[in-house]
Amino acid sequence: MKAALGIRREDKNRWERRVPLTPEHVLELKKKYGIETFIQPSNIRIFSEDAYQKVGAHVQDNLTPSSVVFAVKEIPVDFFEQGKTYVFFSHTIKGQKYNMPMLKKMMEMGCTLIDYERIVDRNGKRLVFFGRFAGLGGMVDTLWTFGQRLHWEQIDTPFREIKQTIHYKDLDEIKKHFTAVGKKIKTEGLPPSLTPLIIGFSGYGNVSIGAQEILDVFPIQEIKPGEIESVVNNPSNKVIYKVVFKEEHMVEPATPGKKFDLQDYYHHPEGYRSVFERYIPSLSILMNCIFWNTQYPRLLTKDYLKKTFSKKEKLRLRVIGDISSDVNGAIEFTEKTTSSDNPVFIYHPRTDTITDGYEGDGIIVMAVDNLPCELPREASQSFSEILLRFVPEIMNADFTVYDFKKVVLPAEIKNAVVLYQGKLTPAYHYINKYL
Repeated sequence: MKAALGIRREDKNRWERRVPLTPEHVLELKKKYGIETFIQPSNIRIFSEDAYQKVGAHVQDNLTPSSVVFAVKEIPVDFFEQGKTYVFFSHTIKGQKYNMPMLKKMMEMGCTLIDYERIVDRNGKRLVFFGRFAGLGGMVDTLWTFGQRLHWEQIDTPFREIKQTIHYKDLDEIKKHFTAVGKKIKTEGLPPSLTPLIIGFSGYGNVSIGAQEILDVFPIQEIKPGEIESVVNNPSNKVIYKVVFKEEHMVEPATPGKKFDLQDYYHHPEGYRSVFERYIPSLSILMNCIFWNTQYPRLLTKDYLKKTFSKKEKLRLRVIGDISSDVNGAIEFTEKTTSSDNPVFIYHPRTDTITDGYEGDGIIVMAVDNLPCELPREASQSFSEILLRFVPEIMNADFTVYDFKKVVLPAEIKNAVVLYQGKLTPAYHYINKYL
């Protein structure tokens, strides 16, 4: 029997239109490797059922003929079949509470789980990702939020013309429009109350690169963190200042006299404290693009904001594009994730409460948690292209072998096997404590 893979329909929300494999790559898998594809019908998928049928895929609800099922986002608990292999973003490796019932169900059903997030090279760099597209969509939505907020404050700027990512046809249209908005900034300048307009990026990985790609369409001047003060004292109103913060700018060793060491910070984050607050008074927008978990110091705390808002001086920082969208994470007051149809909330430091929208006293947080789905076509094409090289080896693997050690898979994929035949693999035993 020929190898057959399944593609599940995405149903997390009405914006989730992405696919793990495009029709073009489904055809390539059939021609080169004889791999058949079974795909569930969907009314919202960015590529039509017709496009898949034309390349020989079988469109049907039942994915039983497939030995491996590929998806993008989490899968409902009633979907899993006994002993089958599933490849998707499971959002379980940090012990995410909301996905533990799904993981338990997979364990009960003896399923194998391969998580895209853990397909990494020997240096731990992710190989299969949507990160750039999270950055692209996140920057657009944050600038839209900024424009709306300024309009509410009755400050007139070209940012008012910017739309949300979902209201543009594609990335080309976004960049063309932003070029036009940028020309207005360059010729007409920004109001004195916004000058200098400094946008800070925490982190420099794929997400940050995507966000910067959008900002770079504007007239920008990149500065180093150490140059912020001189820019504040002698600003231009015809450029946007961009500053990228690395770990050495964001934290310092808690031990007096100890020098910052990146590897030491990665291995012993508890020995460091945040110094990021020193930059906040100068920033107008902060893009949070870092990986964070509970061992790391926070970038911004509720306590800092409460103290700042109790002073008479108004904070320049209006919007945080929290692309990482960790609830109560690096940005402590990211109280919830948001969606494309309700993308922002305002955090009120004095009362420690939030309200949806961009009106009121406080800091606005954009925390849409599946930003790449706002650019579904380009995001799917890019992802499918990266994933394609791993598919034949996943399809050729024998997942019925009793001993996980004996399963033949490339190291990058084997490291990403979270569950094997319903049991956590050695690298992921720690998840037991969350179950």
